[in-house]
Amino acid sequence: MDFLDYLENKAHCSVNTRNQRLAALKSFSSYVIRTNPEYIDNFNQILNIKVKRTETKIVPYLTTEGIKLLLSAPNIHSHNGLRDTAILSLMYESGCRVQELIDLKVEDLFFQNTDVVRLHGKGNKIRLVPISRNCSNIIKKYINISSKNLESNNFLFTNHSKKQFTRAGIAYLLNKYEKIARKQDPTLFTVKVHPHVLRHSKAMHLLENGVNLIYIRDFLGHESVTTTEIYAKCNPELKRKYLSQNSKLIEEDLVEYNRNEKDELLKWLKHNIL
Repeated sequence: MDFLDYLENKAHCSVNTRNQRLAALKSFSSYVIRTNPEYIDNFNQILNIKVKRTETKIVPYLTTEGIKLLLSAPNIHSHNGLRDTAILSLMYESGCRVQELIDLKVEDLFFQNTDVVRLHGKGNKIRLVPISRNCSNIIKKYINISSKNLESNNFLFTNHSKKQFTRAGIAYLLNKYEKIARKQDPTLFTVKVHPHVLRHSKAMHLLENGVNLIYIRDFLGHESVTTTEIYAKCNPELKRKYLSQNSKLIEEDLVEYNRNEKDELLKWLKHNIL
């Protein structure tokens, strides 16, 4: 407990960091109990330490109007502008992580009846994600004008040095186009836009359109639907929609009492309660 207090009060670590360290200590404690049961009383005390509650963070995301404005910011008539449009479009359409994007190779795209991108996620897990026809057309156009430098085993997106993008490079591009879009309509950019915001935005928009959380979990590559549930908890528009629907049901079920029924109810209340 002194160690956990030190992390928070002297090392100025966040509550999340404190809880992560505690999780590591609990994992070690479980191991010791299995291998050296004579210490069970000591290490059970560690297992009984409760994690500290943290405030639920608001998930930052853009509206569909904000996404449209952001995607229109690059100049698609230049090679780099078309590349950047393809990057932003694919990040939003597939809901991919930054590392998944920069690891993409040309051979990971499948243009068929349903256009699909193959993403290599955490733990070397692979998932196939469908993309819209508009997004695939942008990518096809980018591949066509870059065909001299692209082979099937090449990275799909490269920087000005013809090398694989870095996470910082993608963040720089996004920041560049956010500034352009923000100047046109600052009301659509009330959150700080970073690469993961596009992933959050896609999840929120799927949820708002009635897509089941199970499908969104698989789409995003989450291990558990519990991780995906944060989008349902943090979406005010979704809450408003469901509250509105339920209020209509309540109004439809309201039954007006006639005068005799009201008098009988008042008599019963006076007799049994007053």
